Amino acid sequence: MTTYGQYCPISRSAELLGDRWTIHIVRDLLTGTSRFNEFISGNPGLSRALLSRRLQQLIRAGVVDHDDDGSYRLTPSGRDLEPVVFGLATWGARWTFGEPEPDELDPDLLMWWLHRRLDPTRLPPPRFTIAVNFSDHPKRYWIVVDHEASLCLADPRFDVDLAVRTDRSTLYRTYLGHVPLAEAHRSGRVELHGSKASIRSFIDAFQPSPVASIVAAETPG
Repeated sequence: MTTYGQYCPISRSAELLGDRWTIHIVRDLLTGTSRFNEFISGNPGLSRALLSRRLQQLIRAGVVDHDDDGSYRLTPSGRDLEPVVFGLATWGARWTFGEPEPDELDPDLLMWWLHRRLDPTRLPPPRFTIAVNFSDHPKRYWIVVDHEASLCLADPRFDVDLAVRTDRSTLYRTYLGHVPLAEAHRSGRVELHGSKASIRSFIDAFQPSPVASIVAAETPG
């Protein structure tokens, strides 16, 4: 760990949290991630070796615990970082969060985030299948909800209850709180194809990003 050689609480905090990916790991722990492979899936570009090192640093610092069942969780020290992390979200939404850059529009990451936020209790049993097609990207995705949501990169061969079609930027912006899904659907920016009941259920089940309320509050107009 790089040190600044300054006896200052800001320096000590930066030494622990300033390394690449550390804030993302804390962000994910604050929003429900607890398994090693979930951190990898939710952070393309983060290697398994580096994730292991970062988690060990946080454990040694008393910010994270590694439970006997293999899961990771924040300690009271780690939970105290919530206003820090969400404070960064507020500052970022207010001052740095304009239009997305092309290299920020990773559809795999978006679909990973989106499927983990779906509320299965709002979708009709026993199974609800969603197909997602992007107008500006060739990959197709399916989300199969059966007690919990599973993301599929190959056709699961189930009847599709709802088809979603939009471009990556629009779905990112919808997920991140720039515009509510119902409004994006009414305007035609997000096409939802299915029965009225299926569309209504999906809109009810769609939960935007944990920072969506912050983004919405800082979005002009």
